[in-house]
Amino acid sequence: MTAIGKSVPRVDAHGKVTGETLYPGDINLPNQAYLKILFAGRPHAIIKRIDTENAAASRGVLAVLTAKDVAINGYGLIYPDQPVLCGPGSSRRFADRVRFIGDQVAVVIAESEELATRATKLIKVDYEDLPLLTDPIEAMKNDSLLIHPDREDNILRHNKIRKGDVEAGFSQADVIIEAEYKTPVQEHAYLQPEAGLGYIDEEGRITVQVAGQWTHEDQEAIALALNLPIHRVRIIYPAIGGAFGGREDMSVQIILALAAIKLHERGIDRPVKIIWSREESIVGHHKRHAFIFRSKWGATNDGKITAAEVEVIQDGGAYACTSTKVLGNATLMCVGPYEIANVSVDAYSVYTNNLPGGAFRGFGGPQAAFAAECQINKLAHALGIDPVEMRMRNLLRDGSLTAVGTPLPEVVTIDRVVAASAEMAGWEKGPEGWSSPPAESLGSPAEKYLKRGIGIACGFKNIGFSFGHPEKCTTSIELLGGSEIERVIVYQAGADVGQGAHTVIAQMTADAVGVPLEMVEMVLSDTAKTEDSGSASASRLTYMTGNSIRGAAAEALMHWRAEDRPAKATFTYTPSATTDFDSSTGYSTPNFAYGYVSEVATVEVDMETGHVRLLKVICADDVGKAINMQQIVGQIEGGIVQAAGYALMENFIQENGQVATQHLSTYLIPTVLDIPEEVESVVLEFAEPNGPWGVRGMAEMPYIPLAPVVVAALHDATGIWFDEFPLIPERVLLKLQEEKGT
Repeated sequence: MTAIGKSVPRVDAHGKVTGETLYPGDINLPNQAYLKILFAGRPHAIIKRIDTENAAASRGVLAVLTAKDVAINGYGLIYPDQPVLCGPGSSRRFADRVRFIGDQVAVVIAESEELATRATKLIKVDYEDLPLLTDPIEAMKNDSLLIHPDREDNILRHNKIRKGDVEAGFSQADVIIEAEYKTPVQEHAYLQPEAGLGYIDEEGRITVQVAGQWTHEDQEAIALALNLPIHRVRIIYPAIGGAFGGREDMSVQIILALAAIKLHERGIDRPVKIIWSREESIVGHHKRHAFIFRSKWGATNDGKITAAEVEVIQDGGAYACTSTKVLGNATLMCVGPYEIANVSVDAYSVYTNNLPGGAFRGFGGPQAAFAAECQINKLAHALGIDPVEMRMRNLLRDGSLTAVGTPLPEVVTIDRVVAASAEMAGWEKGPEGWSSPPAESLGSPAEKYLKRGIGIACGFKNIGFSFGHPEKCTTSIELLGGSEIERVIVYQAGADVGQGAHTVIAQMTADAVGVPLEMVEMVLSDTAKTEDSGSASASRLTYMTGNSIRGAAAEALMHWRAEDRPAKATFTYTPSATTDFDSSTGYSTPNFAYGYVSEVATVEVDMETGHVRLLKVICADDVGKAINMQQIVGQIEGGIVQAAGYALMENFIQENGQVATQHLSTYLIPTVLDIPEEVESVVLEFAEPNGPWGVRGMAEMPYIPLAPVVVAALHDATGIWFDEFPLIPERVLLKLQEEKGT
């Protein structure tokens, strides 16, 4: 019996429910020491001097490390522009500068966390403060004050799209909508703050047990920063308490390896452990990028979009992290999943002294969808056309050319996804097109000061690495037994960050080999035992591991049938190549696969307080093939709750480079009292031709249209458009009062 399509229990469920599963912070090794980091606390300064004498002499301190102790002292997913430790004495140019408050300045290793904390406070640092650049628009214009003095300006990347003739397109338009949209910073707020251990293993490898999203990328980053042969570095992922993109870049990985090496050099072979506080986690790792979109769209009276012109400005923060990749998605998606003949986009990623921006579920997609979906909803309203009908007249289909001049890979299903969500919400399609459900279908609010509204938004999202980034995934499968297969071992590095990837890996392996699920054993997320699988990001892991599992299983079975036993095979799956934007036109083949999503939301707004309540969300996703339906529904519901926090309440505040919301008491995330009253998941399965078993990807899809669908529903309720969020009561109430003139 096939394991595909079955809602089998998660392989990690029992351990997590009973508390037997260990996360990095739970692991303790004999005779371990403890690590503490001194953060800069300054958003922009030159470190003139670091005095560690008192700290080093403090009771229980084993070592104090600074920039001079780091060999190469640079890392970064896109560009190695970030020092491991900031300060004088480094061979790296300008490593004596701190560029945001979370830059790491010194490391203290001591007998206990308390002693390490105490010693950290004894380190004296002399700073020469530098002027701040915290506004990306200002930073774009300022060539005299550079965040990175080895660059010519503060613009990290500029993407262009030029398709057709935009001015001609606007001349054909009967209605033109112009608006400026702002999307906020968002904290990942995963359950498990950064934690880990570093030590020398039995084979002399520098070993780091940590939570991350890509074991082999962590291994490579450590080897590069510390100038080590890569085979001398080992990464092991225990259980991971959430990630959402926040664990893609480095946090504690390199300093744990550094601490283990430096102790070893002093004849001290002891494990070193660190656990960040929630405040350290909020300050110390990257955030969802804030964006500004200046959008101008035109359409004819019959609802055909004729032109779109967009300026995109991304606050990249102090370091590159994944800013260019996030910008790539935003560049592509800022005109939505629509066929538009004339497009002009200028998209900029800009260095500032704010916390670095990086990957966060949908990375660039939710921000761009907010601008695009608000624009098409405004056009529909101005033209008196139903918002579903407006979309149906413009959506991309098989063979349609995107803004970058190439079609989406077949099979394009965004129209079917929109139709599914609309029909579920009560829209009807007649001879004249689609029509919205009657107002009375929303029900009557309990009080007169409450108003209800309904809205729709949709989107698309890449699956896999984009814009020419090399993409691959390797799996090994071993078959053991006598005359029949008795055991199957799958070796896979893919990270399970809470999404259930390891359960799906087991299901796909069982089906590919043709054995019962209980026969599958897994060796997971250890660079000493597993080959590179790529990252648990970009909605790619099921798609990529599934294809590599099928390849490895087919080869292993071939050996088995030839009676070469035990039979073992390794297979690396490589999808079709993608290409980067052409520098002048943006022409490209940006992605090899996509997922599609559409949402309808019903909201209730308190006109006296500005409080917005999310009553119901219908979320339709084309997943290609549901490997485990229960996990997919869980992903949809979880994604909507997280996106609801983004849209309605998560108000991350940075002022003059400092974070005013360093605690979960001031940065509010949804609780059980804040989630939508009802989420209806509509799972569609239109097979992706190159996906294993037809799989697409879907982890990020529910996130994409949530903010704009809430704004659309809020407009339906109040007649007011909101071009900025989160829609905290204060912001909503002020806008309501402005419109009333009170």
